[in-house]
Amino acid sequence: SIGPMDCLYKLFVEDEVCLLKTNPVNAYLGPFIEEAFAPLIREKILFVVHGGGEQGQYLTAHPKIDTIHITGSDKTHDVIVWGDASEQKERKTKGTPVCEKPISSELGCVTPLFVVPGPWTEAEMDYQAEHVAGMVANNASFNCNAAKVLVMAKDWHLRDEFRRRVHRALSKTPSRKAYYPGAKDRFETFLQNYTNAFSVSESGESIVPWTVIPDVPPKAGEYALTNEAFCGILAEINIDAADAPEYLEKAIPFANNEIWGNLSCMMLVHPKTQKAHSGLIEKAITDLRYGGVGVNCWAGLVYGMCVTTWGAFPGNPLEDIRSGKGVVHNTYLFDHPQKSVVKAPFVIRPKPVWAAGHRNLTKLSKRLMEFEAKPSPVKLSRVIGNAIQA
Repeated sequence: SIGPMDCLYKLFVEDEVCLLKTNPVNAYLGPFIEEAFAPLIREKILFVVHGGGEQGQYLTAHPKIDTIHITGSDKTHDVIVWGDASEQKERKTKGTPVCEKPISSELGCVTPLFVVPGPWTEAEMDYQAEHVAGMVANNASFNCNAAKVLVMAKDWHLRDEFRRRVHRALSKTPSRKAYYPGAKDRFETFLQNYTNAFSVSESGESIVPWTVIPDVPPKAGEYALTNEAFCGILAEINIDAADAPEYLEKAIPFANNEIWGNLSCMMLVHPKTQKAHSGLIEKAITDLRYGGVGVNCWAGLVYGMCVTTWGAFPGNPLEDIRSGKGVVHNTYLFDHPQKSVVKAPFVIRPKPVWAAGHRNLTKLSKRLMEFEAKPSPVKLSRVIGNAIQA
């Protein structure tokens, strides 16, 4: 969905003719995109092409291309803007980019999930464990907003029990094919850096198992906090705190300053904690330097709603692009958005479609697609009927 939605933003918000070059991994979607957007293609205001780095380099340098938007890695961005790795440092220092065209981007993140200490019940811990597992496992964890760092309070009395339940929920989540290029290599590099990492699911030739890295030191420059795994890895860090006020005071600035990227994050906060510390919770949300914040929900909802803005927290310079520059979606057409925040109940009912252990996901997904394609009260009732069977 990323390419088509980015094009819609550029077409109707930026008022630009678009040429979409797919990632080779997703080139198979080309015919479907062309069918869906046939009227725009016929009018020659949208074009769809395919290819790898060579084709991308040709297009970004083409004189008839005025602006560029990319979704990918910061490394790809820097090659486009600053040239080969051998010359990037010098060019950044001198401020002499290879490509001077306006460029916007969405480039991923080491996505933190803040677990605010609170009086969670056993049922709530089970629910949130499946919730977290779903944030990791969706799309085999090949999402720029996949949960990558579980940020917990070291002295929260339920910390160890919640960790165990997250591990158990991941172990019950079927392993998925590691289809994205380089996943195995990235996984092996993480294992080399953390010999205490352990897998909680089956492995295989084309599978990266769900893997936990416990007790990652919360310090500047830590590998798991400064490198996006982009595979099924979840790092755990412990902030030296016991209650919500102390945790928020320390965890938010730590993430802002020491965890790489500023695209999106999540926060789980119990309603009793919210009620007791509402001012502190709101201040924490305000202080988070992330372009999307999901409170009691996966940041994928910030992305998927489309009415909300999606992009990095503003202010990343081209020399240190982090999660990118600019936004897409933004249906309400805000001129200078800082972030989008989506809030949900602590326990969402019916169970959200991204949660692990969803018992009726295939049927529900089909009913959702039918409703999206041609909404009607009857189709909505089918969505609701299948949703409550989760």
